[in-house]
Formats: sequence, C-alpha cells, structure tokens
Amino acid sequence: MPIINRIAGFADDMTEWRRHLHQHPELGQDCHQTAAYVVERLRDFGITEIHQNVAVSGVIAVIEGQGEGPTIGLRADMDALPIAETTGADWASKNPGKMHACGHDGHTTMLLGAAKYLAETRNFAGRVVLIFQPAEETGGGAELMVEEGVLDRFGIRDVYALHNAPGTPVGEFYTTPGPIMAAVDTFHVDIKGEGGHGAYPQETRDPIPPALSIAQAMGTIVSRNHRALDELVVSVTMFHAGTADNIIPEDAYLGGTVRTFDKDVQAMVKRRMAEIVEGHARAFNVEATLRYEEGFPPTINTPQETSFAVEVAREVAAQGTVTPDVAPEMGAEDFAYFLNERPGCYLFVGNGDTAGLHQPNYDFDDNTAPYGASFFARVAERALPLGDG
Repeated sequence: MPIINRIAGFADDMTEWRRHLHQHPELGQDCHQTAAYVVERLRDFGITEIHQNVAVSGVIAVIEGQGEGPTIGLRADMDALPIAETTGADWASKNPGKMHACGHDGHTTMLLGAAKYLAETRNFAGRVVLIFQPAEETGGGAELMVEEGVLDRFGIRDVYALHNAPGTPVGEFYTTPGPIMAAVDTFHVDIKGEGGHGAYPQETRDPIPPALSIAQAMGTIVSRNHRALDELVVSVTMFHAGTADNIIPEDAYLGGTVRTFDKDVQAMVKRRMAEIVEGHARAFNVEATLRYEEGFPPTINTPQETSFAVEVAREVAAQGTVTPDVAPEMGAEDFAYFLNERPGCYLFVGNGDTAGLHQPNYDFDDNTAPYGASFFARVAERALPLGDG
C-alpha cells in the first residue's frame, strides 16, 4: 500500500472528521466553529503550540521534531461556498445555503491526518507549521495571513498545499513547475445614458447598444491584442439593464473576469479595457466608467520544491502515478500569496469520478484523505530528515 500504514489505520477517524466538517460549513473568514473543531482535534493529538484567531478565524499549530532544523509550512483551507447542497448524503450540510462544494472539508481533514501522524512519530528534525486558513473562496485569507507575518513569525522556509481534483483517479497527483493557476481580476462597466419610452428612442441616450458593443469589443482583446501563445481569458459574465419591454433604461451594467499569468499581459488588458470603454462612451454619447479590480496573483510553483514534491508524491500515490508537468489552469488560488513570499509547491490529488467543484452535488471522496495526509507527512519527513539539524 503506497499510503503510510499508520495513516491507513485511522482512515475511519478521518472519515468521521471530514463528515462532521461537511455538515457544518462556514463561509469566508467566519470559520470559527470549524477552527474550534480543528483545535479540539489538534489537542487530542497532543499538540500544545496552537495559535487561534489568525486572519480572523485561522489556526496555526506547530509540531516540534527531534532536534534542531528548519521549518516548513503545510496549508489547508477551511471555508465553504454559498451553495444549497443536493447530494442527499447522510452527512449533508446542516447549514442551509452553505456547503463544502470545493472539498475544503477534505483538505482540512488531510492536514489533520498528517498532524496526528507527525505528532505521534516526530520522525523529523526541525518544525512543521500547520496552517489552517479561512477565506480562500472569497479571498483575503492567505493574503491576510501573510500580512500578519505568519511566514516570518514562524520562520517558515518553504510551504506546500493540496487541492482535490474530481475526474482524476483517487490517489493520483499532478502539478507543474512555474505557473499552475492564473491571476484572477474582476471588471465592472457602469453605463449611464438617458432613458425614455421605447417608442421614441430618438429622445433617449440608450445605454444598451454601447453596453452590447463594449461586451463584443472585450472579446477582441484576446483575439487581436495579445500573442496567441500567452494564456489569457476575458469573459463577460454579467449584463444587467432594463425593467420593461417598452422602457429604454437609463443605466446598464456589464462585468466579468480576466485570467492571466503575466504582468505585462494583465497591464495590456487593463489599458485596452479603459480605451474601449472611453471610446464607446464618446461614440454613443453616454457616460461609461470602468472599475478594474486586481484579485489573486498567479500561483507559481518554484522548480526545486516542485521536483521535491513530485518525488514525495510518487512515494504515496496510487500506482505511483504522478503527472509532473500538467498544463496550467485558468482557475485561481489564494495560496499564491504564500508562494509570492516563499518557495513551495501546489499540487492536485485525484478525487475520483465525482461531480465537479462548486457544484451542488459535489462531495469529497473520503478514500482520497489518506493519500493527502500521507503526502503531507512524507513532505515533512523528507524535507526535515533526522541528522540534518
């Protein structure tokens, strides 16, 4: 069996933890009950250095090894999504309109499993810092932890994280050196014209035609303003205008998302959007305002730590199956804030043939947890070998 035998031995306990967390989802930075449950488990494991209310409701725990050595960080996210669950599972969410539709209950469980094993064995020299982070989905959790000095305060040298991957067989891993997840930005365009009767458009300054034209022009940023080999997504995802079929509205709104890996590409998109909005405002005789909000930066794995993480994953993966050079994804992940400050690696572990992430019928596969916990545990033992202190 590729997973660590001791971790396989308490797999049923991990299932119990995960299903409890699944029943009690919390959103954003308000993960206080989840954090309390995590702290209770950590204390059960005999871990005594526990720091609470980090980044509002985050938890940091420190496990001391045998002797002096460096410090590494292992991170799991704790927050859920504002989605009404439809799984019908016995352990379905008890909080209406909230569910763990991205598997953060599983991520927290995997790190708890590693914590239990490492607290028992302490077969490493140095320190392992366990980072239980709130507010990954809504943003702010990782960034706030970095701003609060978590990496410096605990002297973390390098940092690692996992995310489950529906559609990939349970226990298989994949990652890549360099960019693996994109930067995510949001844009908003507010258009103000002059409304009136739909039968007399000549007496209005209709905001709908410029809004439609702006939305179409946004698409040309990808097709005509950037090099085809540079990854870029510009998606208009919202369009709001009007209240009745015989009224030309005064206002229109459109918004969407931008995904990039390169700062120069991101700057080009911002410039072109501003030019498009300004030009259309003049052409259609309306007022138009662009609000461009930069979100998570790209998640960029460092080569040496990625090579190391791939070696470790091969030790514990089902059939040793690890893809070390997967194509980057255009989704985003706030673990990027940690990787902006420290070397490290972000990996995916297979979750089997389940519904996709952020879907109301998604559920984390409990068979995945021992693989993730074994990976975290072996990262600690391999990165902090006894005798190196």
